[in-house]
Amino acid sequence: MKTIRLVYPQWQGGDITRWIPELTPDDAARGYYLGALLLDFLAPRNGQATFTVPVTTAPAAREAVDGVLDRDAILCQMQAALELLERERPDRVVTLGGECSVSVAPFTYLARRYADDMAVVWIDAHPDITLPGDAYAGFHAMALTACMGRGDARIVSALPAHIDPSRVLLVGVRDWERPEIEARRRQYGIRHLTSADVAADSGAVREWLHSCGASRVAVHFDMDVLDPAEIVAAVGVVPGGMKTAEVVRVIDDIAATKELVALTVAEPMPRTAVRIRNMLRELPLLR
Repeated sequence: MKTIRLVYPQWQGGDITRWIPELTPDDAARGYYLGALLLDFLAPRNGQATFTVPVTTAPAAREAVDGVLDRDAILCQMQAALELLERERPDRVVTLGGECSVSVAPFTYLARRYADDMAVVWIDAHPDITLPGDAYAGFHAMALTACMGRGDARIVSALPAHIDPSRVLLVGVRDWERPEIEARRRQYGIRHLTSADVAADSGAVREWLHSCGASRVAVHFDMDVLDPAEIVAAVGVVPGGMKTAEVVRVIDDIAATKELVALTVAEPMPRTAVRIRNMLRELPLLR
């Protein structure tokens, strides 16, 4: 089984500067880029070949195209990720992001590889099932709908496969953003488990995995699912999230129940590291 590590420092899917007032808008927007590099630095080296998706950080006006902010940059970078995956042909992919849409390319690549035999567990404070034309144009909030073949026509048509909502489980969502988003979740038929449902054990997750009929699973771990009372690792700071140990246990139990073929860790926002970097840039003999 060939496993690769995909460092995917995409930041364009987020429109998050309003929630990080301690940073300049440019630093906040591109914080995901540094976050992905830090995840790669911190994650254990276990012999996996590592590949980095080329992501631009060049200054440019940010514009929504067909209801998706920075759509063309996202599409270009997604195609680069898919080309890399097609060249390397991995059986399993570890993705270190970057905002949530970094899961779209590897998950849909693996969905084609394994056809109907792959489920998705999306561990996140938000459902990520918005659509172009909704109130928020950030593509990271559309990542799961894109995986399911819904959303921007150019992006969806470029994906190698789509994942049926019946094989998707949301875990830990505590901010639905707007009532129509939760209604959309019910309309699509996506199952959801709250943080309380998995606080003591992973039994409900195991039960769903056994019922979904797939032998393989891809896990998306958005760091904003974590309780900010324990750690502030992402943009979102809505109280009442999952504890770190709970998330690790749930993912570990998923891997013990089914074959884990993908793990994404996404949405790191290293506020302090960005400020330290900016300080270092001002020091003599360094600047």
